[in-house]
Amino acid sequence: MSDAPLVLVVDDEPDLVAALDYALGRDGFTTRTAANGQEALERAMKLPHPDVVLLYLMLPDMSGTEVLRRLRADNDTASIPVMMVTARGDEVDRIVGFELGADDYITKPFSTRELILRVHAVLRRGVPSLATVEEVDFGVLRIDLPAHRVWIEGVEVTLTALELRLLMALYNRRGRVQSRAQLLTEAWEDGIHVTERTVDTHVKRLRKKILVASQYIETIRGVGYRFVPEAPA
Repeated sequence: MSDAPLVLVVDDEPDLVAALDYALGRDGFTTRTAANGQEALERAMKLPHPDVVLLYLMLPDMSGTEVLRRLRADNDTASIPVMMVTARGDEVDRIVGFELGADDYITKPFSTRELILRVHAVLRRGVPSLATVEEVDFGVLRIDLPAHRVWIEGVEVTLTALELRLLMALYNRRGRVQSRAQLLTEAWEDGIHVTERTVDTHVKRLRKKILVASQYIETIRGVGYRFVPEAPA
């Protein structure tokens, strides 16, 4: 079995898919392709799961955002990094994609070299490298970082790789205020072009997922966010 990263390319333009398939293969990736949303979901579920999904927004049977929503709702595919690809550059599309858990966003037309560099950047981010601990036991929150597992009051919740990086970036500096720019540097690292507003979108999504543990993340108006230094009694 090949150790090359597996990329699932989802687009209904055969010429573009063929070009990306060739370029990715030449750069050392293996690929799997899908021409519509249903195929994308079926091929994302197939073992081995893809290491990253390139997902076009406008598909013939369902929207790319609906495919992303379903991927994030399934435990088997929830943590797969997804890069949204679209012919539209509207900020609303980017916000919707990020709210649903997209890891990156690229607008057509783009150079294949830029896209491949960004795929590499998404894969490098993976599970947080910035963490100084492998296990967290903090109030109702428990994290097993190597296993990419999170529990709230003993109930497991599913976080994407990006959401886990964001949570660990906050936790590792608990008690200290972190600006949105700092969190962009820590959680998104390099290779992704997003605005500070994106941090707010992902913190909102993270808080929703971690339920009562959301009380540990404080908003500091006009500055950023802070993870509380001690768990409330």
